[in-house]
Amino acid sequence: MSYSIVRRPRRNRQSAAIRALVQETTLSVDDLIFPMFILDGQGVKSEVKSMPGIYRYSLDTLLEELKEITDLGIKCIDLFPNYSEDKKDKFATESYREGTLYLDALKAVKDRFPDLAIMTDVAMDPYSSDGHDGLVENGKILNDQTLEILGKMAVAQARAGADILGPSDMMDGRVGYIRKVLDAEGFTDVSIMSYSAKYASAFYGPFRDALDSAPRFGDKKTYQMNPANVREALIEAELDYEEGADFLMVKPALSYLDVIKTLNQNFDLPVAAYNVSGEYAMVKAAAQNGWLDGQRAMVEVLLSIKRAGAKVILTYFAKEFALLQTQV
Repeated sequence: MSYSIVRRPRRNRQSAAIRALVQETTLSVDDLIFPMFILDGQGVKSEVKSMPGIYRYSLDTLLEELKEITDLGIKCIDLFPNYSEDKKDKFATESYREGTLYLDALKAVKDRFPDLAIMTDVAMDPYSSDGHDGLVENGKILNDQTLEILGKMAVAQARAGADILGPSDMMDGRVGYIRKVLDAEGFTDVSIMSYSAKYASAFYGPFRDALDSAPRFGDKKTYQMNPANVREALIEAELDYEEGADFLMVKPALSYLDVIKTLNQNFDLPVAAYNVSGEYAMVKAAAQNGWLDGQRAMVEVLLSIKRAGAKVILTYFAKEFALLQTQV
């Protein structure tokens, strides 16, 4: 029996060359920000056990690593500090103290690599003896009092050479407050990538291992978002937009592709997505057990985030992806 099929989508899949011609989503190193970790010391390069291939660096080894990753074409990093317990206090004063490890590292990186864009983390938890993103009083996270600390932190980071500030604390009004204090200090060109939709997720565990920054009590559900909600993300993003954010971020990425798409469809600002530590660790663990092809899974994960509408992807796969691109 003869049957005439008029439309044959498989014709556009018949060879690698044709598949490349009709590919709808493209991914490049230019889309990626590489999160990195710094700690005190000399000659330190300590692997995060729950994140194979990801390390905590002292400043000297960090600068060596940055030479390699900039040569690979990575143009932006997001630097996070690991502080010992004796440096932490209730008010996170180490976060803006002149001469502290993190601020000195930002200056050194910008001096050595002036063309590398540096993103920073604005939140109390790496410096707080309570391990929370806000100031704690009688077991409660104080919103407005936290803003003053975040403002001091933001100005100190901008003064040290940060290009993009990343408020990750989820306090109400923090974007507007930070924009106001930055502008008052003359840092009108410093960008804000707001963690607009940051969910109270189970996928942050390896990151907290890397920084030793888990909360000392309770959880973060009174300020991070409920994973069940998407319309709330629109409220958060609208507030950040109105308060002066330059990017809107969704965190995590894989379980929130619908949120990435929703923000991309509703705002003209570039949407970023954080492919977080737990998402990275899942792929690595499965690959190490031979359950899947790690490289293919990495590319598929990153493509899915880009396809959902993310213009920028923060990912621990950045260096591995850049290395892969050199082999193509």
